[in-house]
Amino acid sequence: MRTRFRGITVREGMLVRGPAGWAELSPFWDYDAVVSHAWYTAALASATRPWPAAVRDVVPVNCTVPALSPEAAQVLVRAGHGCRTAKVKVAEPGQTLADDEARVAAVRDALGPGGAVRVDAHGAGSLDDAVEALAVLDRAAGGLEYAEQPCRTVEELAALRRRTHVPIAADESIRRADDPYRVAQLEAADIAVLKVQPLGGVEACLEIAERIGLPVVVSSALETSIGIAAGVALAAALPELPYACGLGTVTLLEHDVVADPLVPRGGVLPVVRPEPSAEFLAVEPDPDLAVRWAQRLEQIRILPEGVR
Repeated sequence: MRTRFRGITVREGMLVRGPAGWAELSPFWDYDAVVSHAWYTAALASATRPWPAAVRDVVPVNCTVPALSPEAAQVLVRAGHGCRTAKVKVAEPGQTLADDEARVAAVRDALGPGGAVRVDAHGAGSLDDAVEALAVLDRAAGGLEYAEQPCRTVEELAALRRRTHVPIAADESIRRADDPYRVAQLEAADIAVLKVQPLGGVEACLEIAERIGLPVVVSSALETSIGIAAGVALAAALPELPYACGLGTVTLLEHDVVADPLVPRGGVLPVVRPEPSAEFLAVEPDPDLAVRWAQRLEQIRILPEGVR
């Protein structure tokens, strides 16, 4: 990783090849076998079945701003490959609301008045904290496009939505929930954030998008271009795509596995199915790392008895 992000500095995963092409399997190490099984299902589907037909050739994306200093955030946004939307990470452990306010204001300044600013709190705040933070950050942004997962639970999101005019997007409350449709039933969100790997694949996400009845933003799970391509395929197949997607995250990696990384150009990503470069495939993996992932694959491949 170019910058510490989601608490990690190195991103690990597997690439798999099947009759339909290459796929990525990269659940984070803090996910147990049950949670990680959906990632396995997604990789298997991508490797063995063609993706749904696309209704668009390119997908608009946002740039992602980690919990950086205001100065570093501005540099990142101004080099944002033409993206006119920025998603700013907030509520980072060890930082304050004043830090978040300064970062959001710096991003607004870098984008100019025509750009859109959204924030992502990863469910870090309480209901009252979120009410306070959104008021501050909305002013700093000159109007937030939306706030992603400002509270942890669906019930808190529903209550927050009635106490703020900032649109609310649900991420963890969908992908880590027993019932992903509860956010719609409780009117807890204005926008659904869908991620291909955590939700079991492109087709599984399309079903959720159809049933949940909310505008959809497709986002990444910090994948390489192989994994990002599946997210682009999902976004390209959606009947409507009113928001830029959170798929411009390859820029957060120092290295990629393809010769032509899926980095935004003019604020969009093309709908393509990339393959790993010959140079990457020629590199021998670290033996200990290979053993660890082989063992993990066995753990997540088959769900424990009694678990659905």
